[in-house]
Amino acid sequence: MNKNLWFSKVHSWRFTNKVTSQWAQSANFSVSRFWAALIGSTLSLSVSASIPEASPKELLETVPAAAQVCLSCHGVNGEGLGVAGPRLAGLSSEYMAQQLSHFQSGKRQNPTMMAMAMTVQGDTIKLVSDFFAAKPVAAISLQYRGDKVVISDIGEKLAFQGDWEREIPACTSCHGPSGIGAGQFPRLAGQEPTYFKNQLLAWQKGTRTGDVDNMMGNIAKKLTAAEIDALTQYFSAQK
Repeated sequence: MNKNLWFSKVHSWRFTNKVTSQWAQSANFSVSRFWAALIGSTLSLSVSASIPEASPKELLETVPAAAQVCLSCHGVNGEGLGVAGPRLAGLSSEYMAQQLSHFQSGKRQNPTMMAMAMTVQGDTIKLVSDFFAAKPVAAISLQYRGDKVVISDIGEKLAFQGDWEREIPACTSCHGPSGIGAGQFPRLAGQEPTYFKNQLLAWQKGTRTGDVDNMMGNIAKKLTAAEIDALTQYFSAQK
């Protein structure tokens, strides 16, 4: 049960119990009027507590028509819906517009997204991208490269120090402190873990392409399965 709804209902019962005690002490108050008032006050408070801040229809009216097809997987606020769809809030408009183009051209392979991307054409690509890019994300405590010299966690070490012996740069050198993203480099912090892992595997297998000089493909091919899991766990926890 919604926490606010539960609190409202408990509050309404406490209120009505108090009223009941006061009214029952009055000898001149009729039984029928007493119960009518009791039931009426309880229903009134309970119904009021059940009314959402905005109805689904009202929420839908705030979303551009071209973006409404995205909501079932990515949520009305771009928050993502678990394995159904990754988080879009926190990604730049520039990055999302480019990814829609990549799905349309086949540089990114996903049957659902390839079909959905084809419904967004021309000026609506920027419209949809701007809509989700404007959605807020919770602020996180930022960690910068150099803040820690000794790092034992595999994922955190790759994120901030990389592995130059294998020519693997630190993830944060492109994706920003704590992986919050920058322009064409997407936000990694707080991303849905299954999606995150699948993208590294797609880069590794060559089923995702489209970045400059195949940089991510070259990096992903050097990562072990354990390192992919560690990076997934580290970045998805940054929220």
